[in-house]
Amino acid sequence: MRPRVTEAAISIRNLTKRYAPTGRQEEGKLALNDVSFDVPRGGIFGLLGPNGAGKSTLINIMAGLVGKTSGSVDIWGFDIDRDRRNAKASIGIVPQEIVFDPFFTPAEVLDNTAGYYGVPKAKRRTDELLRAVHLSDKADAYARSLSGGMKRRLLVAKAMVHSPPILVLDEPTAGVDVDLRRQLWELVVDLNRKGVTVVLTTHYLEEAEQLCDRIAIINHGKLIADKPTRDLIAMAREKVVELTLDRDLTEAPSHEAFRKSEITGERSVAITYDMDRMNAGDVLTLLNNQGYSIVDVTTREADLEDVFVQMTSDRAT
Repeated sequence: MRPRVTEAAISIRNLTKRYAPTGRQEEGKLALNDVSFDVPRGGIFGLLGPNGAGKSTLINIMAGLVGKTSGSVDIWGFDIDRDRRNAKASIGIVPQEIVFDPFFTPAEVLDNTAGYYGVPKAKRRTDELLRAVHLSDKADAYARSLSGGMKRRLLVAKAMVHSPPILVLDEPTAGVDVDLRRQLWELVVDLNRKGVTVVLTTHYLEEAEQLCDRIAIINHGKLIADKPTRDLIAMAREKVVELTLDRDLTEAPSHEAFRKSEITGERSVAITYDMDRMNAGDVLTLLNNQGYSIVDVTTREADLEDVFVQMTSDRAT
């Protein structure tokens, strides 16, 4: 079957997943509730949400590990129900858990996985992939002897053995130190430059902000945002102004228009305000009216974390 021609690497429409009830439940958990979005080809796409939001369920449906209740998922133009084989061949999944036989070497892990996908021996890329993830010198070591970062990189190589056009990384840097996180992201960015579409879930929001062209946010199983990263950050309603005042503070200045006011040093305070109600000049005027003299002022622009917290908190109740 030929793929349906589309500009989307992944197209999800009205995807719903309700798990079977357990115990005394009348209804099972609704993990995904009528979710629809597209992942554009050629970019790095962020899929974000709090713990339990439904991200892993969605990824497991794409991977063929969990059955959906309703809706449709196309991967590289292949419907996961009507053309499961080609859909699975078009995607590589890097799971949260480190899963492979510890008694196989990295070379054997990649070779065996390629065999599962039906890649002929003459077309297997074991050596090339080991070089790409900087594990050539560990090709014949037992996988159990690799460090945590090496195992993560091996998982990326394992997901790429069948040369899929889409790579999905589910919390790939969880528990990895800063240097290894940097190495992993350099690898992912290099794969993306070579044409691989990347889908990323992460709790490190600063990474998502730096890496992703577009971001979708899921909360309580519903899609609550799907925008280019810069447009999403522009939705922030709050801003912080940091002030150094002329005297020691025993309590933070307060006003009903301030979202938050907190002392950050003997004479410094950080005030969060709603940009729909006021600007930084209004904050300074209010403090002057309260008898404070201002020695220094800096402002902090909103970032992805601000937007994420606002959007998920607004819908948490």
